[in-house]
Amino acid sequence: MSDMIEIRWHGRGGQGAKTASLLLADAAFNTGKYIQGFPEYGPERMGAPITAYNRISSSPIRIHSNIYEPDYVVVVDDTLLESVDVTSGLKEEGAIVINTTKGKDELEKLLKGYKGKVYTIDARKVSMETLGKYFPNTPMLAAIVKVSKIMNEDEFVKDMQGSFKHKFAKKPEVIEGNMKALELALKEVKEIQ
Repeated sequence: MSDMIEIRWHGRGGQGAKTASLLLADAAFNTGKYIQGFPEYGPERMGAPITAYNRISSSPIRIHSNIYEPDYVVVVDDTLLESVDVTSGLKEEGAIVINTTKGKDELEKLLKGYKGKVYTIDARKVSMETLGKYFPNTPMLAAIVKVSKIMNEDEFVKDMQGSFKHKFAKKPEVIEGNMKALELALKEVKEIQ
């Protein structure tokens, strides 16, 4: 399956990495792709490291396992860089997207010699500006769509509006902030040179 894209998400319980991976799966499905989106838990508690996964393909997916050699890795919490080998198996022709304000030199040390592309976004800043609270998953979702080019950005934004209307049917006041977070994150994600 040469057209299949595999993504591994690293976050902490309560940060929305699982939710973001499932929203990405839904959005890709709505563009006609075959998808998988699933979490892996250790001890289930707030703040504990969690991993979530996506497989996205234009043909049926016959693999049903964790992802050990992802094309892309999303790091929702940069404190995990010190305790989890987030680049394990990451293909060098892929990329890693990190929620951080750390600079190139500091990241190079934490990424243990990874030679592929590194992208960063300050998801805290984006979510505080647009939502008034720290919810990193929405900006990180937009960042991985931008970096991976899984789907057209306009289609993604349009699809997410529908998803948010459904997800937040009882809290419609949060839809506008989440949409602004997506749009700002698409502009804010930067490649570290």
